[in-house]
Amino acid sequence: MTAGGTVKPFPPWSLREYALLADGERGALVGPFGEIAWLCAPRWDSDPLFAGLIGGTGVYAVTPVGRFAPGGYYEDGGLIRRSRWITEDGVVECREVLALPADPHRLVLLRRITADYGPARLRVVLEAGTGFGPGGLRGPRRTANGWTLRSGGLRLRWTGAEAARPGPGGLLTAQVVLAPGERLDLVLEVSDHRLDGPPPEPERCWRATEHAWRDAVPDLGHTYDERDARFSYAVLRGLTSPATGGMVAAATTSLPERAEAGRNYDYRYVWIRDQCLVGQAIASCGADRLLDDAVRFTTERLDEHGSRMAPAYTVTGGRVPDQRAVDLPGYPGGHDQVGNRITRQFQLDVFGEALLLFAAAARRDRLDPQTRCAVRTAADAIARRWREPDAGIWELDDRVWTHSRLICAAGLRAIARPEAAGPAGVPDGLAAAWSALADRLLAHTARHALHPSGRWQRSPTDPAPDLALLLPPVRGTPAPDDPRTVATLRACRRELTDGHFAYRFRHDERPLAEAEGAFVLCGFLMALAEHRQGDAVEAARWFEATRGLCGSAGLFSEEYDIAQRQQRGNLPQAFVHAMLLECAACLARPPLG
Repeated sequence: MTAGGTVKPFPPWSLREYALLADGERGALVGPFGEIAWLCAPRWDSDPLFAGLIGGTGVYAVTPVGRFAPGGYYEDGGLIRRSRWITEDGVVECREVLALPADPHRLVLLRRITADYGPARLRVVLEAGTGFGPGGLRGPRRTANGWTLRSGGLRLRWTGAEAARPGPGGLLTAQVVLAPGERLDLVLEVSDHRLDGPPPEPERCWRATEHAWRDAVPDLGHTYDERDARFSYAVLRGLTSPATGGMVAAATTSLPERAEAGRNYDYRYVWIRDQCLVGQAIASCGADRLLDDAVRFTTERLDEHGSRMAPAYTVTGGRVPDQRAVDLPGYPGGHDQVGNRITRQFQLDVFGEALLLFAAAARRDRLDPQTRCAVRTAADAIARRWREPDAGIWELDDRVWTHSRLICAAGLRAIARPEAAGPAGVPDGLAAAWSALADRLLAHTARHALHPSGRWQRSPTDPAPDLALLLPPVRGTPAPDDPRTVATLRACRRELTDGHFAYRFRHDERPLAEAEGAFVLCGFLMALAEHRQGDAVEAARWFEATRGLCGSAGLFSEEYDIAQRQQRGNLPQAFVHAMLLECAACLARPPLG
């Protein structure tokens, strides 16, 4: 503690040092000193209760006293984390998780501290934050087995911490001494409702959570790498609300892609494109639960907004608030802001991705009558709007982006195929009309956006290659053996890769790595593209190189700075874990080439 009695702030670490706890309704990042550095409550896009990651207030830390070396790991098949410290006296573990089943209005954070191979001395700190503004704190009140606190509209109850002592500003601290083999259970509840009734019983919560994770993550032994595939599935499950089926793009906001470059965003919302990519990845693994969630959320948005469906929504299906700055120091190199200007954009490709998602679900007989209506809505939206400029997959200025048109053609063809129709089928007239529309999009794009070298170019006015142009052929349109596909892959290898690091596109004449980090999703997309070309060896090289870009906890961010070997951007990035999962499924099968 400082002389004034408040907690010294935990420093921001390299992103690779953080682990994730998540229950679908919110997520926490845990640092190597046992500090909860980020947690918004009660929902993903709420104000943060603990915001040390970006220089805000609030922390909940369990930290060994004295010198120690941090580490940790996840238990197989879920997001139950074991933070582990080797001290001068022995080994200390803190088993921690956001309890399941999740309640949208109330989170339960379990922490079980155990002394192994010697005694343990730890300092435990709880200080509720004030969100993005000054907020209002109400000092702690002692209960029979812990403490209650208030922070703004949130109510907190902390049990198992009877020995804690109050300090200035609502601070609670405790010195914990455990004998070898002894353990201590701490339970933190946070709710925007009254916390009535007795506090949770730790052992019962642990058993329910363990059972829920065992039930949630399927056996993926048929994939290229079961361990990483199961972990990526668990991360995606942790980012997906069981109440609505919406999956946030990332747990965080304002983590910069590039220091001082002004590229940092709030990703605590549901991107329709990301949701569809996840559903397709899940379908490729032969699983259904997260596929059903993706279909449900996307269907409801199409039913509600039709051809005016926004690119992103809150996890409850609401409008994403507009971008605004907040008065916090920020993560080093970034500028803090919340909300996102995404709702002002039109992104044509989300309708193509929706059709690809529905086609994948149809092949597994997972479409209900409501979703079959949404199929028509998405196809009609493409028919009405495909000539309009849009912001595209990378959310740039409005142009007639080639990728948007090709992915829509791929979606139309996929949903029109007999094998994608399912038992209910697609009326012949509709299937023929959708196939014809796909042909028209492909022919028009070939006339206006085919480079003289025979490859696809970014747009009719931009002759450069773009790695996103590899995705439509992975989905089957244009065909993988189409000369335009082969030429595009060749150009991407030559102009957008550095070794086995892949970049989205060239920003300017600078070397690739000076403009932005390697885009991790693109590394996995290269693996899928090479696999579709029949090159299993090169596909495996791309897969292995790209999955090595995760942090020590196995989480992927959006970009990777190859010069400094650092992760960049919001964490964890859902679509990267989705692409890893799809690669793990596809690379386990013989190449199609």
